[in-house]
Amino acid sequence: MKIVGIDVFGYELGYAHGEYVMSGNRAAVTEDGTLVRIRTDEGVDGWGEITTLGTTYLPTFPRGIRAALAELGPALIGLDPTNVRNVYDVMDSTLMGQTFAKSALDIACWDLLGKATEQPISALLGGVVNSDFPLYEAVPLGSPESMADFISARRAEGINRFQLKVGNNPHDDIVRSRACVEAGDRDTVIVADSNGGWNISDAKIALKGMKDLPIFVEQPCRTTTDCILAHRGSEVPLVLDESIVDSTEVFRAKNEANAVSINIKFGKVGGLTNVVRMRDLTQELNMLVSVEDMWGGDVITAATSHIAATTRPESLLMTPFFNDWTDGHVAGHQPRSVKGRGSAPTGHGLGITVDADALGAPLFVVGN
Repeated sequence: MKIVGIDVFGYELGYAHGEYVMSGNRAAVTEDGTLVRIRTDEGVDGWGEITTLGTTYLPTFPRGIRAALAELGPALIGLDPTNVRNVYDVMDSTLMGQTFAKSALDIACWDLLGKATEQPISALLGGVVNSDFPLYEAVPLGSPESMADFISARRAEGINRFQLKVGNNPHDDIVRSRACVEAGDRDTVIVADSNGGWNISDAKIALKGMKDLPIFVEQPCRTTTDCILAHRGSEVPLVLDESIVDSTEVFRAKNEANAVSINIKFGKVGGLTNVVRMRDLTQELNMLVSVEDMWGGDVITAATSHIAATTRPESLLMTPFFNDWTDGHVAGHQPRSVKGRGSAPTGHGLGITVDADALGAPLFVVGN
């Protein structure tokens, strides 16, 4: 099997709950998604996705990703996509960094590997150990009342794990977090996620004010170093996300930051290959792990589901089905959650069928 062409599509994903608001006045109603289709000489296609969350969340943006894909694509023509390790080595020898673009191509290769061997990705990763798993939803930053109401409404639909968007005034964030805890029950899992929005002083205030709440605090400051300084002396369980980009940072998270969990994103580490490696390291270090990406629809949801399904249940803190949050249903809204729980598709590769005709013409094509 050889790669003969790579098609890059753009598509718009709207947020299902109106406006998605994060710290620092970062907000979005829609996002500009990128889908990649790798075509082969045997007529089998593989799909990958990378969708950013605005342009100031992580150091990437849609046009930059597409420019990197245009550089990477020609180097992959003629390669065997089922030799995923070789494809990744070629990408690394073509462009340094650019993990966000590499992620979509890597996911597409795994999709092709599953189709070529007639197995779901979860089987290729060693098998399902988490036949179904609880999902979380993010709670957009707003008033304490609006955030608590959001939790109550989603709990009625079966969701009982939540990531609160905080990271502005720490005193207000304490009130928001308390209201959200009160909207749940003893089984509700709540993570207050600053997305790096606090400085060290504000983070210390927030952590002190939340010390009596059954809550995790995620990425209080932008860098791992500042999170370490802010969390020093606090007993609130710490989760790190944006600053964890490689294995070295995973070790720092545990041994220096005293973090109990990390959040791994496909785009941030460069695709499914590296997500699995980092997930396994995190489990070996006896930490909790969350798996997701920045944003997306059916394709990234399917990729996420295979990682979650092969993660030990006791190790999985949170995972989302982004296609419940967005209207990016390019594969018939598959995989589909059921009463707040998700599972991995059992079909070959990602296990979903993308409707390419509904996407229209590609933005550009590499190869034939």
